Amino acid sequence: MTGRLIRAELRLMRRDPLVLTFVFVFPMITMLIIGGAFGTTPDRAFDYTDPAHWYVASYLTVVIGAIGLVMVPVHLASYRERGVLRRFAVAGFPRWSFAIAELVVGLVTTVIACALLLAVAAPVYGLPAMHDAWRVAVAFAVGAVCFIGLGVLLGSVLPSARSAQAVGLVLFFPSFLLGAGGPPPHVMGAAVRAVARPLPLTLLTDAVRSPWLGTGTAAASLLGLAGLTVLVAAIAARRAVL
Repeated sequence: MTGRLIRAELRLMRRDPLVLTFVFVFPMITMLIIGGAFGTTPDRAFDYTDPAHWYVASYLTVVIGAIGLVMVPVHLASYRERGVLRRFAVAGFPRWSFAIAELVVGLVTTVIACALLLAVAAPVYGLPAMHDAWRVAVAFAVGAVCFIGLGVLLGSVLPSARSAQAVGLVLFFPSFLLGAGGPPPHVMGAAVRAVARPLPLTLLTDAVRSPWLGTGTAAASLLGLAGLTVLVAAIAARRAVL
């Protein structure tokens, strides 16, 4: 039964213009623009790495953030608003099945969107060498689960798709600019860095980018992200009702 729900959700996601535009297109275009603006000469502001490679490694987390803060909550809130979740309950789907389906669909979408982003980046800027692949993989997986869980939580408490979209965008763009796709931390003011440092997307970006580029292990960021993931998953599992 859960498998049928997952297959149906995957088909619906392919027809959703929000997914196609915001999750697949926006990160790719923005990465190409900002990577080209900073060039490919290693710079101190980018931990003495190639700025374009710095952004290629960063923008995988932009995809994860877009899925968790915009795609999932809007999709789930629209279902609640239209009474789809009640119909699932009447049809006999287990209470946990929709949350599992959202997790699987979110992970599949994340992998596909990130693969497309890297495929676009490779011929333009090249792909940065991965110095610590297992740390990158762990951070990527933990971050994807964390943000999908956050999306399920937002979608379960917000009353409509419009409100979910508004709240999701308000959360996404500051996180995007401060924690992943904006200027490097070294050029930000002290107050801005203090605001950016604890953001979930900052933790995820640091946990992915640092071991990828070989600028550090980012163990503290990964531990903070893992703790947040456990908290979000526990709350989302209780709030995700059919």
